[in-house]
Amino acid sequence: MSEPVTVMLVDDHEMVRKGARGYLDAQPDITVVAEAESGKEAVLLAREFVPDVVLMDLVMPGMDGVEATRKVKDISPRTKIIVLTSYHQDEHIFPALQAGAISYLLKDVKAQDLVSAIHKAAGGEATLHPRVADRLIKQVRMGKPEKSTSFTQLTDREMEILTLIAKGHTNHRIAEDLVISVGTVKGHVSNILSKLQLADRTHAAVYAWQEGIVRRE
Repeated sequence: MSEPVTVMLVDDHEMVRKGARGYLDAQPDITVVAEAESGKEAVLLAREFVPDVVLMDLVMPGMDGVEATRKVKDISPRTKIIVLTSYHQDEHIFPALQAGAISYLLKDVKAQDLVSAIHKAAGGEATLHPRVADRLIKQVRMGKPEKSTSFTQLTDREMEILTLIAKGHTNHRIAEDLVISVGTVKGHVSNILSKLQLADRTHAAVYAWQEGIVRRE
């Protein structure tokens, strides 16, 4: 049996932390190892506990969630950050993702979907609230990015996988679609991120939309 996913909760509202902890503590494959009521405390606790996943609020007194995300990733690159917030405006979404968050969820998320997102994040897979994903796609389509030819370094197979990542497919779904092993998919994903100099799957998906590699039908 695999080890439980270790989680740290970061929110300045105690009731939010207690509510999330109450549900997560009931999950046999998740262990809440720490709670922080501020970004500054989150950074200190991340150094001590090195959690697999952090649920990060964005708007907090003092150090906000974006800065805390950046500092936690500096301390523990392996830790995956899931933003869990009430805000879905561009000025919150893009800085959080640029700071290193792998997923962005709103606080109206269903408890079972939050658990799923935690497991996906621990495995390196992103989850975006539909409203956030829509904003992300619209923004990159409206923007006028500088022309980049980095994707020309990718093989045909890597381009195929990048397209599926942009469509939100998991590694397991990609493996099934292409009739290859999950391990092979992970190897291709690693190569894609390395060649494009991207931090994670979320940024790869944004890149694919931005470059017109995949378009909304």
